Amino acid sequence: MIAQTQVRPSSVFLVSGGAKGITAECAIKMAQHQPCTFILLGRSEILETEPDFVRDCFEESALKKRIMENLLSQREKPTPMSVQKIYNKIASSREIKNTLATIQQTGAKAEYISVDVTDVAALQNKLTAAVARTGTITGIIHGAGNLADKLIEKKTDQDFEKVYTAKVQGLENLLTCINPKQLEHLVLFSSVSGFYGNIGQSDYAIANEILNKSAHLIKQHYPQCHVVAINWGGWDSGMVTPELKKAFAERGIDIIPVEAGTQMLVNELHPAHHETTQVVIGSPSIRPPALLDAELRSYRIRRRMTVEANPFLHDHTLAGTPVLPATCAMSWMINACEELYPGYTYLRCKNFKVLKGITFGENSPSEHILEIQEIAKTESEFVEFETTILSKTPAGKTHFHYKAQIKLVRQMPEAPIYEAVNLTEDNIITTIGTDFYQNGDSSLFHGPAFQKIVRVLNISRAKITIECLWEEITAQQQGQFPVQWHNPYTTDLSTQSLWIWLNHFHQEVCLPGQLTHSEQFRAIPCNAPFYVSCEVEGKTATGVTANFILHDAEGKVYSRILGAKAVIAPMNLHKRK
Repeated sequence: MIAQTQVRPSSVFLVSGGAKGITAECAIKMAQHQPCTFILLGRSEILETEPDFVRDCFEESALKKRIMENLLSQREKPTPMSVQKIYNKIASSREIKNTLATIQQTGAKAEYISVDVTDVAALQNKLTAAVARTGTITGIIHGAGNLADKLIEKKTDQDFEKVYTAKVQGLENLLTCINPKQLEHLVLFSSVSGFYGNIGQSDYAIANEILNKSAHLIKQHYPQCHVVAINWGGWDSGMVTPELKKAFAERGIDIIPVEAGTQMLVNELHPAHHETTQVVIGSPSIRPPALLDAELRSYRIRRRMTVEANPFLHDHTLAGTPVLPATCAMSWMINACEELYPGYTYLRCKNFKVLKGITFGENSPSEHILEIQEIAKTESEFVEFETTILSKTPAGKTHFHYKAQIKLVRQMPEAPIYEAVNLTEDNIITTIGTDFYQNGDSSLFHGPAFQKIVRVLNISRAKITIECLWEEITAQQQGQFPVQWHNPYTTDLSTQSLWIWLNHFHQEVCLPGQLTHSEQFRAIPCNAPFYVSCEVEGKTATGVTANFILHDAEGKVYSRILGAKAVIAPMNLHKRK
């Protein structure tokens, strides 16, 4: 059993970027909880003695005025840049001294080393001397970082190196100078930009996601160490101006209060969280709405799909062959369109047709292609697309798999109320839970990921009402079809109601053929009950037409599929080989 690590008075933390800003606030909060030893690293120099002309002057405008007067007295022409440079040097030195003093007031020990973490030789030399004074370093908090925000087409190699090296090379150098085997704690300050992505921060996102992956890798090699990459959101600090706060609020992004955020760090270092290697603290950096222009564009997206990359397919097999749920194909179309226009949300899918479903057998195509053609758009209102999923044989023949029209909107309408909601139990069908599945030729073929019907509440010749509870499967199981605004798994689950109705009244089974008109108004809940009312519109010898309304107990609609057409299938189609 791995011993859990506890921060102790004898702990020695090396903190990169730790003498100023949020990282310094975190070190102070840690010291308040457990006085230990901190070695703070930064590139700024401490002024042991401040110039006489700035003594006892702390207000920014007054300090800059004195700097200008001093330059003039030396017959130098003050420029905004030269004044700011001197001011920054003085303000930085004062902040570092204040951090050290605040930490020491808690009873902890603290010292500062001026060094660039990307210079491994200088870092090694200065840390050797520091360790001789403080004792063995038992923890690292890597908070150093740089920003160079701009759109990717405007970034230079120097921008990338500046941002990337502080995070990634900095971590590598710290672990070169300190034997990881001696570490009890390793905390990497990552960002929600690495987890979610953020406009203008491609380099910063890459660097932080490497920190995230590094945390998992280091944890595998050194399981005794408490390793955690914290994906911080925006902090309520001096860098977040009132204007920026307003912009964040408009985009639905919460900022982290300093007191709350620093306490979260302390909490994450508790031994109870020893096995948690990555956490996200803060809102996703939601991109601003895309600007629309008159040009109707087209796109082509290629995807290699395998059963190995999408483990849920093992729970969706027909005649022993994994088959892509039609709702997953729809989800690929929806998610791709939403990616093209951030700030716009999926509302409607029309004329979704299963032309040739996607199966995963010996002769499966090596890749599938999603073609997207914009067909209409109006600024600040909507965008409509024609989407097609196809593949090509080695001989060049095209197979069309699915077609649909997708509509995104800037503003979602209010969710309607399903007036005909009926949750009365008639006890006609008493089967519950997993007994609906893989229990003979007439049962549902789905495996565990889709076996989420709880019970049938009532059934008649015109309608069936079921209760569902979809327990969320892992991201690894979801593979290339993650749950986002549209959930392909709960949508597939809702259509199972028609199978039960058809089997009950006609001893037949069916497969989806066309989801004529789909709409989504709210996110379908995971790990909580929801209800499906399936209204049967018509039945022939070869098919059945129905409406599926997904709603809560009060009838407020999550989503609905109107005029869906299913094809009557052979009873033994889903037998396993």
